Amino acid sequence: MNLNQVTIPSLDVEKSVAFYKTLGLLLIVKSYPRYARFECPDGEATFSIHLVEKLAPKNGTSIYFEEKELDEKVNELQGKGITFDQLPEDKSWGWREAYLTDPDGNQLILFFGGDTRKNPPWRITE
Repeated sequence: MNLNQVTIPSLDVEKSVAFYKTLGLLLIVKSYPRYARFECPDGEATFSIHLVEKLAPKNGTSIYFEEKELDEKVNELQGKGITFDQLPEDKSWGWREAYLTDPDGNQLILFFGGDTRKNPPWRITE
């Protein structure tokens, strides 16, 4: 199995599209006002946004986007007006992470995990 895409809800798809384009995602489907879909600039995954009348209560979902040059990317995005809730910081699990929210309050984490992303020291084998 391969993860194809993640879809998030939005009260304003066009506003969200502008935000995610600023992050660097590549818009491939624009079906305003109801839907938009992006390709991630690296890898094969896609990411989409669909219009909802009301956002569900926060469910604790976080969306991670990996960026090898994390600190440089954060500086670039800050220069474009993106606000971060937490600037890049090394975590005890071996990743470097920066936190932000999109226009609808969805939590995003830009991170770099390197080899530990899929192969942490505590990885199990079956």
